Amino acid sequence: MTIGALWSFVVVVGLLTMTPGLDTALILRTATVRSTRQAWGVVLGIQTGTLAWGVLASAGITALLTASHVAYDAVRWTGAAYLVWMGARMLWATWRGEATRDHEPRMASAAGFLAGWRRGLFTNLLNPKVGAFYMALLPQFIPAGAAPLLYGVLLAGVHVALGLLWSTALVATARRLRSLLSHPRARRVLDRVTGVVIVAFGIRLATEAR
Repeated sequence: MTIGALWSFVVVVGLLTMTPGLDTALILRTATVRSTRQAWGVVLGIQTGTLAWGVLASAGITALLTASHVAYDAVRWTGAAYLVWMGARMLWATWRGEATRDHEPRMASAAGFLAGWRRGLFTNLLNPKVGAFYMALLPQFIPAGAAPLLYGVLLAGVHVALGLLWSTALVATARRLRSLLSHPRARRVLDRVTGVVIVAFGIRLATEAR
């Protein structure tokens, strides 16, 4: 791989990483309302999913998503249902007043981290568009005659590194906002906005053309 090709890949996935979306909303909300440890669980869960998609794409497995309508729709509908459930649950909690109680920071540190990691992982892995994106992108940056799996994992690792750098900035920003959002009403507003965003992403995933 030439340096120019690598930099092109960095620019493409860098812009993708910094584009506001579901991942950004989850990280900011968790770091602001819950805890930094749980937010890093979300970050590492998302990046674990990114690495997994990179490996699957490099091995050619995600070709099933582009070749099989049934496989793509199965992942798509599962992901959409998960996002709608997660967002609706968040919205329901704000109407019942549960969002202001802030149970999760009082959870054991390991449990809070793992809860965040699972949420980030499932959010990423249940989005077939990530797999389709990798299947379309990675082959363009893998040199002819090179080991696809090795280079694919290398490129996915670059994407993960960029994601961790950007997430560090997001978590640091969210920590500065925690004092501003310490009021229960402000937390309810943030949870409602995040819940609506998550539900909207779920509906979009369910209704958007393949």
